[in-house]
Amino acid sequence: MIDFTLTENDQRILDEIRRQSLVCRQYARYYDEHEDEFPPDRLPEAADFRNPYKVVDVPDDGDTPRRVLHMLVAACQAWGDYGVMMKRGQRALGNLVLDVAGTPEQQQRWGHLTLAIAITEPGCGSDAKTLRTSAVLDGDEWVLNGEKIFVTTGCRCDGIVAAATIDRSAGYRAIHPFVVLKGTPGFEVTHREKKLGIHADDTATMVFQDARIPRDQLLGGDEKSTGGFSAVMSALNATRPAVGIAGLGIAQAALDFTREQLALEGIEVEWSAGIRSRSAAQQALIEIEADIEAALLDMLYAAWLSDGSTWQRLETTIAKAKSGEVARSAVRRCLDLLGALGISHDYLVEKWFRDARITDLSGGTGEIQRLIIAREILGYSSAELC
Repeated sequence: MIDFTLTENDQRILDEIRRQSLVCRQYARYYDEHEDEFPPDRLPEAADFRNPYKVVDVPDDGDTPRRVLHMLVAACQAWGDYGVMMKRGQRALGNLVLDVAGTPEQQQRWGHLTLAIAITEPGCGSDAKTLRTSAVLDGDEWVLNGEKIFVTTGCRCDGIVAAATIDRSAGYRAIHPFVVLKGTPGFEVTHREKKLGIHADDTATMVFQDARIPRDQLLGGDEKSTGGFSAVMSALNATRPAVGIAGLGIAQAALDFTREQLALEGIEVEWSAGIRSRSAAQQALIEIEADIEAALLDMLYAAWLSDGSTWQRLETTIAKAKSGEVARSAVRRCLDLLGALGISHDYLVEKWFRDARITDLSGGTGEIQRLIIAREILGYSSAELC
């Protein structure tokens, strides 16, 4: 039987994260307004707190499965702020591709670096199979040409894992992941995006102009393999839960603030009263809470199914689609309830509204998630249902 009841040890961990998140929240507005600056790798208060993931990774007997608890920790962190962390992790999305597709030697060689993932292009958004960035073998070097956009952590990373095709006529089977390090001649970060929200999380545009890299920087080392694209998509699938759960953390932050503000005006949920006896505001609070809890249970179920293995494609996609939708709608409804307070710069709700919107876009839009769900349930390929 699936049971997500928290143990005392689980609750102690989450309480610790909540305390850390309140500190991070103090920096949220500053980095929202100063998008050109990066939050520090460690906040000044970091010495006073433990690394939450080191605690999670050493569970007591009977504690919640590790991956499930990781989701709850990530939600608590986003409840504080999406981009400002007590201690910034050294891994990025490209490290997941390295884990999946890299040889043991490659993992040892680059595993200590922060590697972003570069897939999206100006003419290739949700359909990654149509990417145009090329990699041509010239002796013992690959020559890369093309452009990548919306590269998360693109400014702060040490390098990237770039998806490029070695033969455009061969379709997705010719797409491979390549490691390209900062400082490579012909490879340049040309622009930092100014976004609607999550300003503390940098997003970059990158250009390859005859950028030459050694032949062994193709992950897996085999250009004849047809599994490169699958490795990239597998890693992308693994990022979706983190984005989705962050959206739910933001939604919970907005709901908590809304409850507090309405309580000051004497509006609190009367749980013993029936729906006909409640005000519209009271009923809205109940519905928002129910939506967030339903989406959270979807996400925890996907994590429970995948604990100790790769993320299950269908369940993960369902959870991402649901969490993105709830993150948007929950924070929007909170804005409606708060009125002028919701759009005031004096409070973080309007920032949460902007941040939550992006969680439904990043890692694959809600529309694309629903398309993937339909393919998985109906048994269609991407060519048959697009």
